[in-house]
Amino acid sequence: MQSYRVGTRAAPGHPGAIGPRRDGGARPFRLAALALALFVAACGPAELPTTIEDPYEAQNRQTHEFNRSLDRTVLRPVSRAYGSTVPRPVRRAVTNFSDNLGQPGVVLNDLLQFNIADAVHNSFRFVINTTIGVGGIFDPATDFGIERRDTDFGETMHVWGAPEGAYLELPLLGPSTERDAFGRLVDIAIDPLGNLLPRTEEGAIRVARILARFDDRYTYSEFVDEILYQSADSYAQSRLLYLQNRRFNLQGGRSEQYLDPYEDPYADTYADPYAAQ
Repeated sequence: MQSYRVGTRAAPGHPGAIGPRRDGGARPFRLAALALALFVAACGPAELPTTIEDPYEAQNRQTHEFNRSLDRTVLRPVSRAYGSTVPRPVRRAVTNFSDNLGQPGVVLNDLLQFNIADAVHNSFRFVINTTIGVGGIFDPATDFGIERRDTDFGETMHVWGAPEGAYLELPLLGPSTERDAFGRLVDIAIDPLGNLLPRTEEGAIRVARILARFDDRYTYSEFVDEILYQSADSYAQSRLLYLQNRRFNLQGGRSEQYLDPYEDPYADTYADPYAAQ
């Protein structure tokens, strides 16, 4: 539920400053990331694990407590203020705008996955919402039957055969895995709009994306509060739900490994590591 992008930029005139083309300092990282990804592409889709790999649990739990504290003191109260004072149509428009800005990156990942059908689908969605939807403020594409089909570079690496890796909880960003954490970095580096728009527009994009996350926190407040503040072990619960949902989505919503989150979360495949010995 927590998703923020943090970046730094050198002062104008500094040798490391990013100029109007915005492709100098970041280009080596992009090329290295893509080279690594292409190397991984030689493999087929990765097998989905049926167990939880968490060798960094001690550090992850510390990060989880930091994220819970941040949510309690900042994210939850700010999202409540935002959701209770800003009318829903305005919040919906901001979220639509933010989602539409991410569509070019989704299309790029579709192409990297050789998923031409979804690339065409998402391209049409972006064009329709950018034009008829006034820059993405409205979502006529969904009304036309062109629904959202999200993907990211973490899924691209899964398609290419990269293993999931260990579970990670990231500061501010929340639950992830080693593969998905690297995928987030690559998504930022190869984001088409982020690398083409001027700095002034980039600032507006960041604000829209942050507000969209506050809207998500407000919309799903009961569900998030139940996990973070009412669970006997909020870390284990959030870890389990994230991995279930992620693996389920990577199978296109058809995975037999998917577990009903309303059933016993430690039944069958997943053993309860906290059960009394």
